[in-house]
Amino acid sequence: MSFVWTVAWRLLREGRFQTVLILAGVSIGVAVIVYITAIVNGLQANIIDRTLSSQAHVVLRPADRLNRPALTAAEGVSTLADVRKRTQRENTIRDWAPLLQAIHAHPRVSAAAVMASGPGVAQQGGVNKSVSLMGVALDDYQQVVRLEDKLRAGRLQLAAGEALIGVELASDLGLTPGSRLRLQSASGVQVSVRVSGMLDFGLKDLNRRWVLMPLREAQNLLGYRLDITEIYVRTDQLFEAETLASQLAATTGLTADSWQANNGQLVTALKSQRASSTMIRVFVTFAVALGIASVLVVSVVQRQREIGILRAMGTPAWRILGVFLLQGGIVGLVGSLLGTALGAALALGFTRIARTEDGSPLFPVVLDSELFISTALIACVVGVLSALMPAVRAARLDPVEAIRG
Repeated sequence: MSFVWTVAWRLLREGRFQTVLILAGVSIGVAVIVYITAIVNGLQANIIDRTLSSQAHVVLRPADRLNRPALTAAEGVSTLADVRKRTQRENTIRDWAPLLQAIHAHPRVSAAAVMASGPGVAQQGGVNKSVSLMGVALDDYQQVVRLEDKLRAGRLQLAAGEALIGVELASDLGLTPGSRLRLQSASGVQVSVRVSGMLDFGLKDLNRRWVLMPLREAQNLLGYRLDITEIYVRTDQLFEAETLASQLAATTGLTADSWQANNGQLVTALKSQRASSTMIRVFVTFAVALGIASVLVVSVVQRQREIGILRAMGTPAWRILGVFLLQGGIVGLVGSLLGTALGAALALGFTRIARTEDGSPLFPVVLDSELFISTALIACVVGVLSALMPAVRAARLDPVEAIRG
């Protein structure tokens, strides 16, 4: 094995220009892969965070009430009645405590929170605004939907007689933390609350409509008694939410909607970005492989006489094969190390240059050990495979013809 290492290193050292050229090609290719992957992963993470920061990964609701035919038509008899789906009134979930316990027991569920929601009107100074009344247990709700980074004024609390509102609703009604606000449900029940804080959910429509209240007070205001309308679920396996929704629906008998089902266009965009990133990586990897193979082929032609002498001296073909395969592995390893460092530097430098008005990165990047390790392994494997054809050609050279050439 020392013979293979010695010859491979000497060939790389003597052909400095070729070695530098091939290392530059591999390094640039790996840097492009790392840079593109980091940018795309960061962009996807940013989009997902902004989109899902105000919603649960899975939402469980009561199943729709369907009409059932009173009579079954006999064979050969046509049914003339036009049976349609009934109009759905506000449906609630009774005896939800066992269901919540079963949901928490699921291994893919990291947090869950109940909610009692319904339509209402916010009244202030003779101005009425249509709102969505949402009763929650704040501690449980924050485990599903993070609110700390959404607080813009006041305090993040929901004591008895308090409410959290959006910044747009506060602006429309001239409210500040500590102001009194009258809320009225669709049934006409009214209650006066104090604004404890103002939130920015990232969407103006939500900022104008959402009003968070203590769960028990919302149930009384909406006339639900002890019932709830939804169960919010969070999972650590974000892209498995659709599967989780199906499993929870089968377990609880409720209707389950995942964030993928509610954001079809977003899922399509994420898949398109991922496919584009994969295609770029494939084409760059293919270009790097061709570069390594072409340079090593030239090296075999140039070193044909030396290879013939080694074969005539009794060097077995597998050692000649190992020399060129080792060259490909060394080039791939060194090029991957240089390329990952260059790609990471480019990605971090781009985030410092491209900034938004508030100083945050315009395109945040995601750099992790998995990206570096996978890219380095791919580069090493590509280096060895690219050297396979030149190595086989060198191992098959006839010593007499090689020396004569």
